[in-house]
Amino acid sequence: MVLLESYLRDPCGTASIPYWKYKRIPVPPGMMIVYHRELTDDLLIDHSDEPYFRLYHDLKNIRRMTVPEAEVVSGGEPVSEFVRLINQSYTDLRVTAEQMEGYRHTPVYCPELWVLLREKGTHTVLAGGIADYDRQIGESILEWIQVLPPYRGRGYGQVVVNALLSKMQGTAKFATVSGKVNDPTGPERLYRRCGFVGTDIWHILTQKSEG
Repeated sequence: MVLLESYLRDPCGTASIPYWKYKRIPVPPGMMIVYHRELTDDLLIDHSDEPYFRLYHDLKNIRRMTVPEAEVVSGGEPVSEFVRLINQSYTDLRVTAEQMEGYRHTPVYCPELWVLLREKGTHTVLAGGIADYDRQIGESILEWIQVLPPYRGRGYGQVVVNALLSKMQGTAKFATVSGKVNDPTGPERLYRRCGFVGTDIWHILTQKSEG
């Protein structure tokens, strides 16, 4: 069991997910979550492994970035825009409007932390992201940071991430983010460019099917 005091001392090394989720979401049957120092070869015999990084930001030094052709907008943006952005950004998953609407009914929902990067003039969505805010412990959690494939490599991801961090500066005590280590889009590089630090890796081990 993770104690709050331990989590606050070392959020990314103490739990694989944000504290508010840890309290509410049990580990599904057939799954194990193992910190990288505790991973052994025998665990990999019967389990498939998906490693995730978890990074930390102290919200002290944030580079506020802008691009002349687009602007960040937040609050009041329709769920459908985020559904479209996420589904067009991934090839291996899809979200529904109901799922995204459900995020707006969690205790960590903060409307100002749902942001989209829109092209000026046309208002076309180029990128976007969502962050949660756990008011109990002062943690901001970045989620669903996405740049549409045709617009990648232009710094838009950094604009979105730094906008979210800036909104939490002076309010939250720290921010965390996680993602797949082997994601071909390289999200870890993006977050490190924006000031996130850490070396914590968590392994999601899923029981292999027999036969």
